[in-house]
Amino acid sequence: MNVAEENVKPKRVMLDPRGGRPREKSKTHIDGLDRILNGGIPIGNTTLLAGTVGSGKTTLAMEYLINGAKNGETTCYISVTEPSSKMLENLRTYGFFEDSLVTEGKLNVFDLGIINDRLGVERLDGSYTSKDMEALLGAFEDIVDELQITRLVIDSITAICYQLPDKGAIRNFIFRLGQFLATFGCTTLLISETVVDARTQTYSIFGVEEAVADGVILMGNVQRQGDLLRTLQVVKMRGAKHSRSRQLVELTPIGLSIVPLLKWGQDTGQVFT
Repeated sequence: MNVAEENVKPKRVMLDPRGGRPREKSKTHIDGLDRILNGGIPIGNTTLLAGTVGSGKTTLAMEYLINGAKNGETTCYISVTEPSSKMLENLRTYGFFEDSLVTEGKLNVFDLGIINDRLGVERLDGSYTSKDMEALLGAFEDIVDELQITRLVIDSITAICYQLPDKGAIRNFIFRLGQFLATFGCTTLLISETVVDARTQTYSIFGVEEAVADGVILMGNVQRQGDLLRTLQVVKMRGAKHSRSRQLVELTPIGLSIVPLLKWGQDTGQVFT
């Protein structure tokens, strides 16, 4: 071995705590969430962000996009049920939002209704045909490809699923959506609406979305001493070692803060998820 070879040090490879090489992560930059996820969401994962009304799903999703945009990424929010203009007005009440991110094309906001109109998709009977599904998948792919999107939020996937004919079509749609998004290295949050059921823990309305998704983050509420507290729990995340403990979520003017629920005392309250 010559001197040059002796001076070359082998590159250190950090191993995942589970063994093997870790996947590259998309950092959320949300206080406490990257700690739970052991560095962030694996790049290319499609994650179901599930929860009831008022649990903070949209706020978390938008902060994830905005934090990425502030770090130079191109992000996209697709609104299925609410006009983008109304969404932007709500965002302006948070200190983490900057209008310049929209004008500079780092945060792109689209209405699904407008996308449907441009595609010529007509849902006269309230459902998508197989042709409509192909057109919609193609539109999402074009947006991600042409704009070089690295972070995507669809709010909500539940509203799209209502337009699909059956559970098989829902499974196929989400599988194909996640497949091409992973190919582009786009990390995606699919917002899923759930209903309160004291007997069964649900992560979606139709019960198939969570099986296809790479990850499930559950947001909900717990009642304690007369107060309704927001909670968060990472149920699964492929490609990452993560905490599965329930966390407390606080919505502040500058973004979400996530801390262990035990910090607030023994968890003896009634849970609404």
